[in-house]
Amino acid sequence: MYRLSLLRTSTRAGNIRTAASLLTQSFLLLLWLALGTFPARAQTGAKTPDPCTSGHEFATTDCALTWHGITLYGAYDVGIGWVSHGLPENGYNYEGASLVNRNGYQHRFLIAPNNLQQTGLGIRGKEEFLPGWSVVFNASTGINPQSGLLANASKTDIINNGLPRSSYSYAIDGARAGQPFNDEIYGGISSTHFGALTFGRQRSLGTDAMLLYDPAGGSYAFSYIGYNGTMAGGGDTENSRWDDAVKYRLTVGPVHFGAMYKFADGSGGCYSASATWTASSCAPESAHNNAYGFDLGASYRKFSFDIVPQHYNQAISVLNPLLGPQSQSPGQSFQSTADSINTNPINGGVNLIDPSDTVYGIVTDNYGIMVAAKYVGDPIKVFAGYEYVWQNNPKNPLGVGASDQGGYIMSGVEDNNLDSEKLLNIWWTGVKYSYRSKTDFTFAWYQQRQNDFRLPPTCSASAGFRSSCAGTLNEGSLYVDHHFTKRFDGFAGIAYSWVSGGLAIAIPHKPGVPYNSDNNFAPTVGGRFSF
Repeated sequence: MYRLSLLRTSTRAGNIRTAASLLTQSFLLLLWLALGTFPARAQTGAKTPDPCTSGHEFATTDCALTWHGITLYGAYDVGIGWVSHGLPENGYNYEGASLVNRNGYQHRFLIAPNNLQQTGLGIRGKEEFLPGWSVVFNASTGINPQSGLLANASKTDIINNGLPRSSYSYAIDGARAGQPFNDEIYGGISSTHFGALTFGRQRSLGTDAMLLYDPAGGSYAFSYIGYNGTMAGGGDTENSRWDDAVKYRLTVGPVHFGAMYKFADGSGGCYSASATWTASSCAPESAHNNAYGFDLGASYRKFSFDIVPQHYNQAISVLNPLLGPQSQSPGQSFQSTADSINTNPINGGVNLIDPSDTVYGIVTDNYGIMVAAKYVGDPIKVFAGYEYVWQNNPKNPLGVGASDQGGYIMSGVEDNNLDSEKLLNIWWTGVKYSYRSKTDFTFAWYQQRQNDFRLPPTCSASAGFRSSCAGTLNEGSLYVDHHFTKRFDGFAGIAYSWVSGGLAIAIPHKPGVPYNSDNNFAPTVGGRFSF
């Protein structure tokens, strides 16, 4: 059964490559048409921006590539960066290299992808079928400008599986896993009076709020909460987008409301609490990864705020590439490529799951509540936010052999990783100053703290820190963004981040393996074209 799942994963990868090729060809055709002349349409009401009517208008204004209610949109964002403690590049890595990395070890210049915005393509539509009622849809995907590959966090770990730590390229975790539409794909109905109801793969309510209240707008190069995704996902970055989810949005005067529910999907593996489990004693499990969230907010003159509680069952955090042989990863009894792992390594017999092309993760049940506010003045905008997250071992184990996002299989699963409840406190603030309408200066500050959830609570420099010890991560950034035209802007800035305590431990389990370097300094310069 599990080998069949892996075969399906391989087939899916081929489908992804085919879909990406078709999407790219479609984009080139539509862009060619955009450079010609668009038919002018009678306007039934004020629309912003207006549809493009010529190639010249497309190049010089912010008009939309819209035809019969269908709009093509996208962005290309790339630059050059330098990091004080980095790794070789990875063509699947869409987040760049600005944040302190557990395996970073040397200064280097890098191509910096997706600095202010994710490079990608999308198509959306809104067509009225009754007065005040419309059918709506959106489909969008992320592409890596440095390689042309679909954004794929899972693949960054897989291509490092079995390598010694000193040979890693960038390995990340995230919600984009090489799906043909790794951002969103949904459809639904919208009413001018009753709100919008949509179904499909959609950004979580936390992600929607983060993009509104982050001073850096979710930038990978200059925003910790944009790069990391923990806050947007309510505890784990993979949850910044929800598959098989229904979402409702309503605005009444200055007040807006949102609700979201995710249905359980995917497949479970098998689980045994025994330290001497084998394939025959591993009991089958089912996926229970449903989730829900709410959003309540309001705007008054130049002020706005939102409160967003979220809950996600069986949330997955892909921790690290599967480690190489014991001699290459001293002291590590877990995450070996030689064994299937179900909290404990398999005891005897053939692996339950062939670890080739698989990932390793920690599973938790997550709750989070975010409060954010901003003041939008001219020329100054002020942002602030806070989120409190609490995580526990899952009520229902997911089990080894379960499916992760993008159809990947988990050959190593920890359903009992937490000694006690894990608590996260995340806060941020920042200021944006606009100079003569075309130039923005942005300063942002972010901090994440975790509690000491280790038992026994022996956390100190002398006792040895573990990833279950209390710790702190900080990041500050400053950048300038100048708009040469409505579509093209250039930017330059710096980000500095550092970790301490338990958050400075790269790989959990005894003995704690620290980050190669506990800080990273990352200046970046680049450009963005969006439409």
